[in-house]
Amino acid sequence: MSFADRIKALFRKEASDEGLFDDLADLLVEGDLGPSLSIAVAEELRAACREKTIRGDDAIRRELKSILMRYGRQVDLVPIAGKLNIFLVLGVNGVGKTTTCAKLADHFRQEGLAQGVILAAGDTFRAAAADQLRIHGERLGIRVVAQAPGADPGAVLWDAIDAARSDGADLVIADTAGRMHTRNDLMRELGKMDKIISTRAEGSNYRRLLVVDSTTGQNGLRQAETFGSAVTIDGVVLTKQDSTAKGGMAIALAKEYGLPTAFVGTGEGYGDIAPFSLDGFLDGFLGL
Repeated sequence: MSFADRIKALFRKEASDEGLFDDLADLLVEGDLGPSLSIAVAEELRAACREKTIRGDDAIRRELKSILMRYGRQVDLVPIAGKLNIFLVLGVNGVGKTTTCAKLADHFRQEGLAQGVILAAGDTFRAAAADQLRIHGERLGIRVVAQAPGADPGAVLWDAIDAARSDGADLVIADTAGRMHTRNDLMRELGKMDKIISTRAEGSNYRRLLVVDSTTGQNGLRQAETFGSAVTIDGVVLTKQDSTAKGGMAIALAKEYGLPTAFVGTGEGYGDIAPFSLDGFLDGFLGL
C-alpha cells in the first residue's frame, strides 16, 4: 500500500476518534516529516477539527493540506535571460547529481530557458564521473568541460565559465564530487569552489542546488545542515521520488532550514524531472 493510500485509509475514521491524531503523527513520521514536526502538525489538525467542527475524511485531509502548505516552500530556479547563469549541483555520494545535471540541462533547453549550455565535470575525485558526464553530453549534444582525474575542481569551473563566454552560452551546470557531510576537508573544498565562482563570474545568476535522495529519510536533514554551513543553498532537488518514496522530506527541509524545493526527479530518463509544485505535491502526498 502506498503512503497516500495509508493516509486515505487513516482518515476514513471519524474526526471524533481521538486515536486518529496519534496515528496520524506516527504515520507522518514514517512519511519523513520528523517526530517533532509530525506531532505539531497532528496537534494543529486536532485543534482545527474541534474549532471548525470538521467532519469527513476528505474535509479533514484538506485541512491537513492547508496546515502543511504553511510549512512547505517551493522556489522557481530558472536561468535569467541576458545573464550568465551558473548552477552548482551538490550532494553526498549516490544521490544522482551527475544525472541531475544532465536532466537540468535538457529541461532548460527544451523549455527554451537556455540558448547554450556547458556541463562542467567538477567531480574530479571519482574517476568515472567525467566519463559519465561526457556520455550525457554526447547524447544531448552539449559541450562538456573536463580535466584529468584528480585535477583541481576549481580549475574546471574556471575553464567552464571561460568556455561559456567564448561560446556565447548562457548556462553552466557544474557537477561536484559526492562528499559525505562528515568530511570537513571536502566541505572546505566546496567553500573554495563557491568563492571561485563568485569571483570569476561576478554579476552572474549563481545558484546552488542540493540534491537529496527522497528515500534517505531524516539523514537528508543532516546533509542539508552540513552543506548549508559550507555554502548558501538556494534550492533542493529531490531525486528518486517514485512510488517507494514518501517525500515528506520536502516539508521537513523547509521547516527546519527554510530550504525550498526546486525540482523533483522521478526516474532515470532525461525528461524525468520537473519543477516542484507544493500544491501538487501535497495532493499526491495526502491522496487528494
